[in-house]
Amino acid sequence: MPAQTASPRTLRTPSLLDSLLPFLALIVLLALSVVLYGVDATLGPLQVALFMATVVGAAVAVKNGHTWEEVGTAIVQGISAAMSAIFILLMVGGLIGVWNMSGTIATIVSLGIEFLDAAWFYFAAALVTGVVGLATGSSWTTAATIGVALVTIARVIGVSPEITAGAVISGAYFGDKMTPISETTILTPQLVGSNVPLHIRSMLRSTLPAYLIALALFLILGLRGEVAAAPIDKQAALDALSSVYAITALTLIPVLVLLVLSFRGLPAFLSILIGTLIGGLVAVIWQPSVVLAFVNDPSLSTPVALLKGVWSAMATGFVLTSAYPALNTLFSGGGMSSMLYTVWLILGAMAFGAITEYAQFSRRLIEPLLARARSVGGLIATVMATGIGLNIFAGDQYVAIILPARIFLAEFRRRLLHPENLATAIENSATVTSPLVPWNSCGAYMTAALGVSTFAYFPYCFFNIINPILGAVFGFTGYGVLRLTPEEGAALSLEPRAAPPAPLVK
Repeated sequence: MPAQTASPRTLRTPSLLDSLLPFLALIVLLALSVVLYGVDATLGPLQVALFMATVVGAAVAVKNGHTWEEVGTAIVQGISAAMSAIFILLMVGGLIGVWNMSGTIATIVSLGIEFLDAAWFYFAAALVTGVVGLATGSSWTTAATIGVALVTIARVIGVSPEITAGAVISGAYFGDKMTPISETTILTPQLVGSNVPLHIRSMLRSTLPAYLIALALFLILGLRGEVAAAPIDKQAALDALSSVYAITALTLIPVLVLLVLSFRGLPAFLSILIGTLIGGLVAVIWQPSVVLAFVNDPSLSTPVALLKGVWSAMATGFVLTSAYPALNTLFSGGGMSSMLYTVWLILGAMAFGAITEYAQFSRRLIEPLLARARSVGGLIATVMATGIGLNIFAGDQYVAIILPARIFLAEFRRRLLHPENLATAIENSATVTSPLVPWNSCGAYMTAALGVSTFAYFPYCFFNIINPILGAVFGFTGYGVLRLTPEEGAALSLEPRAAPPAPLVK
């Protein structure tokens, strides 16, 4: 008998209901987890919700003709795109643990207590992190270094850590967005065929006013806000710090090294790793008594105990044991293990984002919106809504930048709109709103690094909220919209450029 050939498999295009089901399941599960667990939802319930919604999406994809093996491969590939973020996140945990031990954070806090006044503290936090973000090109590095210290200072001087976290994120994302060395500022125009100088000039129209409004709001909050009773009197705090740590400018060497390496374009993971190791060396040289007290193992020789202290601070975090309980609380923590809940959250978000993109659920929901966006303002608003939506449902800033570039580029060029308009709309939405979503890789990172829940700092991320609003308003008014001549439009390809692999930079 002749060998029978397998009948070809038919892949069905997802219906509107097919595409909605995974997102509806996610919305219900996320809402239920928040209602049941509150701010503790990030400690497991949100992760479970994301994985369960992924299973719903996978089942719908299989119903439409995909195999479980194909779905599994797509999810693994989607998760692999987040590995750079996970490596950075783990390394930041190690850095925080070591810098708590080395006195690096304690020295910054000491300077902040001495020179920063509560009345303009929030303003200063947003301004300083904006400058550091411009210098490093990385909102993640900015938050993990100066941001951590500023939140610690806030707790010492009696101002709100939640507002401070909002100020840190506002400044960090302004700086990250407006510097030519940021990976998102390079990637986004590259995807659509624009260039970095034009991209920065175009973004400046909505980004700078948003930042100035945010600075004004932080200044008003500081001037009108009430300062809670500080856990320690300022002078008492300075005396306590100097009695526990060797407070010296030399302990700031790890910060200087990290900033220099970031400015020179070294990948964030390597910059943070080197900054962590330098911090360990500083701890061994200038804080040996702190390290030995942390290890608390008389059976070890001093060199071995010092090595174990640095190793342990990187792995499981540092615990300060001094005569000052308030300081013990402030300067304990960090370690790679402290980031594992966040890693779990990112894995769940990336798995869900991968299945919705692979099975074309996202595209199926977006295309009807594109058909209804008849005006230029409507088209720009649709791009921005897509970027924000993907931050929420795909769970990663990188996906929220790339997918709209792929979907909308041809439409912008057909309407003789310069592709830079698309790049600016993406950055005004996908880039700045990513830290506002608890399960997004950026939101999870900020919560883990700053020690403040996304739900708590969200209302105070003024820049990240105002920037999309201004971007949409300017789109509808036509302010700053760049147009092409018919000849320029005909010369451009309608296909988006391929995205590079996710870099070890944030």
